[in-house]
Amino acid sequence: MGCKIIGCGKALPERRVTNDELASLVDTSDEWIVSRTGIRERRIAVGETATDLGVMAARRALGAEEGGWRSDAAEAVDPASIDLIVCMTISGDTVVPSQAAMLKAALGLPSAVAFDLNAACAGCVYGMDVASQMLELSAAEQRAAAAEGRPPRRNPLRRALVVGTERLTRLVDWTDRATCVLFGDGAGAVVLEWREGEPGVLSSFLRNTDDLDGVLAVGNAFDMTTFPFGGPVEAAGAHSAAMARFGDRAVATLGEAPAEGGEGGASPFIVMDGPAVFKFASNAMAEAACAVLERAGLAIDDVKCIVPHQANERIIKYAAKKLGVGLDRFQVSLASVGNTSASSVLMALADAYLAGRIEPGDAVMLVGFGGGLTSGALLYRA
Repeated sequence: MGCKIIGCGKALPERRVTNDELASLVDTSDEWIVSRTGIRERRIAVGETATDLGVMAARRALGAEEGGWRSDAAEAVDPASIDLIVCMTISGDTVVPSQAAMLKAALGLPSAVAFDLNAACAGCVYGMDVASQMLELSAAEQRAAAAEGRPPRRNPLRRALVVGTERLTRLVDWTDRATCVLFGDGAGAVVLEWREGEPGVLSSFLRNTDDLDGVLAVGNAFDMTTFPFGGPVEAAGAHSAAMARFGDRAVATLGEAPAEGGEGGASPFIVMDGPAVFKFASNAMAEAACAVLERAGLAIDDVKCIVPHQANERIIKYAAKKLGVGLDRFQVSLASVGNTSASSVLMALADAYLAGRIEPGDAVMLVGFGGGLTSGALLYRA
């Protein structure tokens, strides 16, 4: 309760890549891709970094530049008032500093605490839930400190910037038609503000399902060429032991065959068992949606707009059927952007706000799923 979205924005790279263009690279066609995914084109970052995209989306959410949505369109958010940055990504520009720290510096947010969160394509839901809970706990601590006449024992957090930014196409094998047609680049951002006594986040649900069959993964490709304590197999021992949990398929794909410059040959590309992911995602979306409704004491008919992870239109249609609602209740934006992983839900949320689909007082549901396997939903009152 009390955690409100006061700004929302998205950013896309300039380069458009159509299905017809992909058909010149791999054995596919526009009809094949559209019929199976609903995707017609995607944006590919060529000159833009993940930081560039994240900064652009954040500035629009903050009201510092046009193209975003603000609850108070006449007033931009003071950068100094942002206390927290949570950035969701699996394709950040660096490991250290974190992508969130790079956004903090680029945006000039002097007071913010910044960290990254990796929950793959469900990252938007996880990041929103983590940030909103941190604001709620901070508000409770501020109240307790005032009542007891003492200084607060934790950082005061009133405003948070939640950003998903991805250059996912850096992780794509462009010779694999099963995956290269799916993914794109982009960023989405929201500004959260704690407002005491007002409705905000009503409920959330997060779940991790063990990926025992390795149906969706990206391996690390560490450069071990200077490692002096044994060959690739010995050096990758801990990695290989951990990956063995995921079955022979994942081990073979992600790390056992040595490759030049890589730890045990770990693939830097996205590997995915499409049918298995489809089955998981369709059920996970419906499960998460039903869980947040039950926790909030609402029915599906009480929800004005459902904003799902934009992976595949067939998955969204299947989830809509299981929930007993029409596709028109869902914000579907993937035709022009594809699957942008941890930025997907926030980009679609920005589309919903900019299209006027969400008004004050509406119940809105965010729902996502991804590698890990991760899934979850968050229900809030606009």
